[in-house]
Amino acid sequence: VLRPTLIRIEGRVYRKNLIQEQAYQHEEEEDFCAGPGDCTDEPCDAFVVEETEKGFQCRVEVPCPLYKYIIGKKGETKKRLETETRTSISIPKPGVEGEIVITGQHRSGVISARTRIDVLLDSFRKKQPFTHFLSFALNQPTIQEKFLQFREEVLEKCSKDHGVSSSLFQNPAKLHLTLGTLVLLNEQEIQKACDLLQRCKEDFVDQIAGGKPLTVEVAGVEYMNDDPAMTDVLYAKVHMKDGSDRLQVIADQLVERFVASGLMLKEWDRVKLHATVMNTLFRKDQSAEEQNNTVTGKSSFKERESFNGRNILKV
Repeated sequence: VLRPTLIRIEGRVYRKNLIQEQAYQHEEEEDFCAGPGDCTDEPCDAFVVEETEKGFQCRVEVPCPLYKYIIGKKGETKKRLETETRTSISIPKPGVEGEIVITGQHRSGVISARTRIDVLLDSFRKKQPFTHFLSFALNQPTIQEKFLQFREEVLEKCSKDHGVSSSLFQNPAKLHLTLGTLVLLNEQEIQKACDLLQRCKEDFVDQIAGGKPLTVEVAGVEYMNDDPAMTDVLYAKVHMKDGSDRLQVIADQLVERFVASGLMLKEWDRVKLHATVMNTLFRKDQSAEEQNNTVTGKSSFKERESFNGRNILKV
């Protein structure tokens, strides 16, 4: 603290202060609920608390990849939760799917522990890398063939442009329109997403589509960022053949439903329908395998090497 790193920028000297994120997180949790006595006004009907011979208990279904966040480093988080809410928290063994059981003599303590576990899980779930896409597949043979032609033409005419290489292109079998990303950490959550998708089909998709396939045209390319000479994502533009906005309406309503169910985080007001054809992250994927997958999603994002897409856009 007394001798911070000095950074010089344009003739000025700045101090680089250490930020202790741990302390901040700890304070945030402390503020949440100090002890069982303060929790009488908790919304008790939000979850089921059963009465037992020894007091009260509450069960929480938690995917096993999230257990470690409730246990904490050397079990500290769990100990602190138990001490402050005067409860006992039983967590299944790592890798075993099951329920976390909170038991205590006071109903308010059990509710407090459950609420705090929910808050912890919610914040850590948001930090998990996504596991699934919600998307429309663009896997028709015609589109795949035209995409391969596009790839050949780009490599033939623009391969000398900075950063352009064959590893940037999407796999033709994986061409799709992304609606949103999901973090599904166990079979139950995957099933929940499948059931919701089926309900959406019955509730509004069939009705909007009129029970027939929607014919789209994939034509023209566009880039995601500000400067075409520094492109990270190049995508194909998609629109309905009949000029209607039915595909957009379906996409927006699907995302709305998934966000409302808690399976997806809201990112934009409406879905941007696009089919990624070139992405600099694909280039990283290959080198990541060679390095025994030591490159995480976050660091590979920083190491992205943009490509010059000007000529591709012109041609």
